[in-house]
Amino acid sequence: MSELKKRLSSILESPKHNTEEKLQKVCHLLDQEISYFNWTGFYFKNGDKDELILGPYVGAPTDHTIIPYGKGICGQVAVSNETFVVPDVHEESNYLSCSIDTKAEIVVPIFKDGKNIGQIDIDSHTIDPFTNEDRELLEWLCNEVSKIL
Repeated sequence: MSELKKRLSSILESPKHNTEEKLQKVCHLLDQEISYFNWTGFYFKNGDKDELILGPYVGAPTDHTIIPYGKGICGQVAVSNETFVVPDVHEESNYLSCSIDTKAEIVVPIFKDGKNIGQIDIDSHTIDPFTNEDRELLEWLCNEVSKIL
């Protein structure tokens, strides 16, 4: 994980790319390096609205480009301000299905100046794949991402 953190840091610190490009590169790196990360993307607060708008991502196209607060796992994290790990999406009543292949999901909020401004959302085609190391990595990453936003 420390090697992956170094590579993620170098992307975020790169002076050659704008924020959107950096976030796209982060998604690509996570997708390539962690086999059970099958859809990796960012959602951000949509202006003053109580909704999220899709940012850079890697994976199958999604219909969920706008997600109201409270709806689905991403919408719940926008309200709860806490990381949400879903080992089996079929056990979660508030799950918004993006793909029939998705079996598990982890969503980690991004805070800037104490405000929840977005999140990273990762879907997996494997039931219960996410480890404590994954959670720690993603929480670290969201903290690092907040510094470039």
